[in-house]
Amino acid sequence: MTKNMADETKKTYTKQGAALSAARQGTRVMGTVLVTSGTGKTGRRVAERLTALGVPVRAGSRAGEVPFDWQDESGWAAALDGTEAAYVAYYPDLAVPGAAGAMAAFGRVAAASGLRRVVLLSGRGEPQAAVAEEALRGACGEVELTVVRSAFFAQNFSEGALLDSVLGGELVFPAGSTTEPFLDIDDLADVVVAALTGDGHAGAVYELTGPRSLTFEEAAEELGRAAGRPVRYVPVSGPAYAEVLEGFGVSGPEAGFLAELFATLLDGHNSATTDDVKRVLGREAKEFTAFTREAARDGAWHG
Repeated sequence: MTKNMADETKKTYTKQGAALSAARQGTRVMGTVLVTSGTGKTGRRVAERLTALGVPVRAGSRAGEVPFDWQDESGWAAALDGTEAAYVAYYPDLAVPGAAGAMAAFGRVAAASGLRRVVLLSGRGEPQAAVAEEALRGACGEVELTVVRSAFFAQNFSEGALLDSVLGGELVFPAGSTTEPFLDIDDLADVVVAALTGDGHAGAVYELTGPRSLTFEEAAEELGRAAGRPVRYVPVSGPAYAEVLEGFGVSGPEAGFLAELFATLLDGHNSATTDDVKRVLGREAKEFTAFTREAARDGAWHG
């Protein structure tokens, strides 16, 4: 079997599996769903799953066919027009200054458009993100709201900000010896789709984690084994990490914000695992080792 044939077979089985899972969960096919940040890591996966279920998708992005920019409220009403539900992934993060105001504004537009349901991506253990959640909740009126708070994405190592660090063999990060229950984004996308298309999730707040907590040193070891190259964890302080980011072209204020955010998230209060993935999907969350093997198989670290 050629690689193209194998890829097409895999896609077919994925779609069939998604449809079968939806049928077992009593999911009903809905009207059009707006997926904000539709080309991002989570938005792309959510859109693919909805499409596999036969749900019409409107993928919004700053440069896409459906214009949607979190910095320009003027296009939101048009993007929401005629939709039944929306997946909201705020860029760059719900903890940034101004996010709560944007959520309140979006909630008002969503309520005025007649939207029925919103699923919001949030950060686990982020106090400022919780403020933004409340701003959306208070503004969206009768719109059903489900909040999905995520642990640190496993895919940050394979297609995100830390990919170059893995390829370079040094994972420089301000996490110390704190453990983190890394979450596979595929699990998150499955939960989001279940909440968008199924009943019984209105008002719920799900905290999603992987099934096991690891230190970044342990994660680096597993990444190295899967990638077939040495990967060493190098712990640094928050200010030192901000300097590293600035060296990669990140502006001073943004670098400082990110370093402070990671210090907040990785102080140990997010180390515990939850069973919310299993509660929603009826199966265990994906193990970090399984993630690394799949990412290696798919060529994530061939660079």
